[in-house]
Parts: sequence; structure tokens; C-alpha cells
Amino acid sequence: MSVIDPNPRPDITALALDSRAFELTDTSRDWLVDRPLQILGYLLLAIVLRLVLHKLINRFTQRNASDSAKPPLLLRPLRERAPTTLQGSILSERRRQRAKTIGSVLKSGVSVVILAWFVLSVLDVVGVNVTPFIASAGIVGVALGFGAQNLVRDFLSGIFMLLEDQYGVGDVVDLGEAIGTVESVGLRVTTVRDVNGTVWYCRNGEVLRVGNMSQGFAVAVLDLPVAHTANLDEACEVAEKATLDVVASGDFEDDLMGAPDMLGVNAVSADTVTIRITVKTRPGRQWAVQRRLHREILQAFDDAGIRAPYPEGRRGGVLPDPAK
Repeated sequence: MSVIDPNPRPDITALALDSRAFELTDTSRDWLVDRPLQILGYLLLAIVLRLVLHKLINRFTQRNASDSAKPPLLLRPLRERAPTTLQGSILSERRRQRAKTIGSVLKSGVSVVILAWFVLSVLDVVGVNVTPFIASAGIVGVALGFGAQNLVRDFLSGIFMLLEDQYGVGDVVDLGEAIGTVESVGLRVTTVRDVNGTVWYCRNGEVLRVGNMSQGFAVAVLDLPVAHTANLDEACEVAEKATLDVVASGDFEDDLMGAPDMLGVNAVSADTVTIRITVKTRPGRQWAVQRRLHREILQAFDDAGIRAPYPEGRRGGVLPDPAK
């Protein structure tokens, strides 16, 4: 007959197994519940932060619908060289594209920073040491910088060009290899269409100088060649009178910004005396004024009998017969 012990001693093996099971349960809960919740929290925070910052950037880079004449808020503190004489549609497109490009740069920068923060936070949650990753990222960044120097230079040049407003849509510019009207401005490439209709794609990093003919004002310069035998005083008077007649006609009333300036004899060569006249005009209108003035002054010279610097008989395309 067996005797039942009223105070049995606990089984040591069972207690050990129960403790182990408890530890496994805590570990599983940490990996299956706690850490995924932390990662989800970081993900939600990153998404919300990105949306909020992008919305703020859009607010600062987009025009107010109630007052479209004002530039976007982001451009107001920046210096703007856009001439006020540009047509409304061109000026609006210039500002819109400038603000859009700057906003795109800011959005990209915000997205990269938030993504890097999220990845590093997730690695830290899962117990990975992020220090080697940061060091590796620095080395990779240096390697990419050396390997993509031209691309980085194009982007940096584009950013400074946009901030300084060196040129924009609608400007007539001289970029060295390309001369024409700017059609689009980007961070890497500027598109220019020349007088023949050819579209030139100019890398911003390769632009060493910019000649902008659409900022502030322009000057119509007329160099009028006459013969040495011509009466220079009369030639200057006839040219100035023809110029004043064009100004008085009112055809270029909105284009002229000052009275003509007769500078007189500007250059003398072996067979030519050059008289120069300048007229201050709106930007981009100097060529139209030059064409009209050249035509009127040429007609006035013909009426006054002021000879051009060509041998007799060459005018009209007929050369004298050397045998006569």
C-alpha cells in the first residue's frame, strides 16, 4: 500500500522547461509583435512626414490661383532678373518652370533624407549595427562623386543658375556655341532654339558664360558705311533726321526707351568711313528697330546723293569694263 506525500516537492526538470518556454514566448513576442510595430510606426511616420513636407513645398512653389500675376512664394525672396516687358504668358511660364524645377530639387532631397532615416531606423530596430553602413555610404558617395563629376557639375550649375535667375524661358541668350531663344530650363540641360529653328541642348556644366539679351534694356546699334568722298556732316544730319522721322511715326512707340544718339564717325578704313547711331530699346526689340532704321536711312542716303563706299559701277551689280 502506497503512501501519498501531502507536500510533494516540485519537479526541477518541469520548472526548467516552464522557464524556457516562458523565455521563448517573450522572444517570439519581441520579434513577432514589438519590433514589427516599431517598424510600422517608423514607416507611417516617414510617409506622413514626406506628405507634409511635399505639400509645403508645393504651396511655396505653386502660384496662388486667386492672384496668378504674383510669383510663387518661394521665388519672392530670390532675385529675379526677368524683364517686366516680357509678355504675360512667357513671364508666367518662366516663373512656373523656375519654381517647378526648384521644387523638384527640394522634393527629391526631402525624399532621400527621409528614406535614409527610415532604413537606418529599421536596421537599428532589428539589431544591426548601422555604423559600418554609414561609413560605407560615405565611401560609395565619394566613389560616385568621382565617377559622375560631369553629372554633378551639371546639376550644381543648374541649381545656381536657377537661384540667380541668369536666364529663363523666353530670353534671347548667347551660350557660346548656341545663340537663340530659351525654350526650357532644367537642372542638367537648357534647351535653346536658334533663328534657323534648330534646337540646341546645352549642358549647364558646359556653359562658361551667358550673354542675356533680354534683361533690362537693349541697344539698337547702326553702323552706316559711307565713302571717303561723302560729306560727313551732311551724312550725319541725314541719318539722324531719318532716325527721328521713324521715332516720330509712332511705329515703335512702345519699343523705344530713349532718343537716338548720333555718335558720329566710329571707324575709318582704307575705303570706308563708318557712322554710328544708337537707340535704346526694349529687350528683344533691337533687331526690329535696326531693320526699319537701316531701310529708312538707306533711302535717305540715296535721296541725298550720299555715296556708299564702293567703286563706281559696282553698285547695282555691274562692274566697269577694264578694256574701256
